Amino acid sequence: MALPTEGLTSKEKGFLVADQDPSAPMRFMDLQDPRYAYMFGFLQADGHLARGRGQKGRLTAEINARDIHILREFQQLTPYYSSITERVRQTNFAANHHSATWTVCSLEARTTVNELGIPYGKKSLSIKPPRTGFSHVDYLRGLIDADGSLGWTAQGFPFLSLTSASTAIAAYLCHYGKKITGIDRTISRNQRDGVYNVCYYKETAQQLAAHLYYDGCLALAHKKANAGAIQSWVRPADMRVAPPRRRWTANDDRELLRLNDPAAAGVALNRTAQSCSMRLWRLRTGKT
Repeated sequence: MALPTEGLTSKEKGFLVADQDPSAPMRFMDLQDPRYAYMFGFLQADGHLARGRGQKGRLTAEINARDIHILREFQQLTPYYSSITERVRQTNFAANHHSATWTVCSLEARTTVNELGIPYGKKSLSIKPPRTGFSHVDYLRGLIDADGSLGWTAQGFPFLSLTSASTAIAAYLCHYGKKITGIDRTISRNQRDGVYNVCYYKETAQQLAAHLYYDGCLALAHKKANAGAIQSWVRPADMRVAPPRRRWTANDDRELLRLNDPAAAGVALNRTAQSCSMRLWRLRTGKT
């Protein structure tokens, strides 16, 4: 079904080149729908919502051209005119970077995603999980596909990670990851660029990847392939499994400060003297 274009400039009409697929859902951005939950997570991390004059503006997502298939999926899921364009340009990382950009200009579409949690302009620090009901596994996979990594470390170990400047997004992955793997993660911004890097390795990476990238899910093809490939890793018989980390409690801290002796505290708290020494130093210097 063609949509009216009255009131649009010729430049805007140039972007409006594709209709929604007849089989697509009727309600745009219903986050209970796995496809839209994924699409929203991806756009929240790697999309850009820009204002123009008056009520004009656009929602765009620019990615490596090898992943253009996912933009075509977005185009089919969007009941408004949209376009996909390609360009080759020089970047800091490549002399000839080939990218693809999906663009939708509809005010109704922009209002919908904005109300759900994609702000206009810079958003890296402020994005957070939707406040409405949504498909968690698909939303998180969208975040990972847009701003995460999945594959093998230099040492040949499976890993899955997410890089984000948003405290809410990093904390959400830690919370969800613990529910799936049972492994606790703490977050802190790195010193170099002030972002969070939440990482999972070995069996926990396998477990989380298998959960996120289920059969038939919407995903970047190369990351879905990596999610399957890392399942082949088997821990060598002589590789030790690190015990789960014990969190320090307020009572532990009080006892450590009272004893003021790492060796004695190690016996009392069933911890190593080195662990107690480091914690005592952090308490005294205000590092924790």
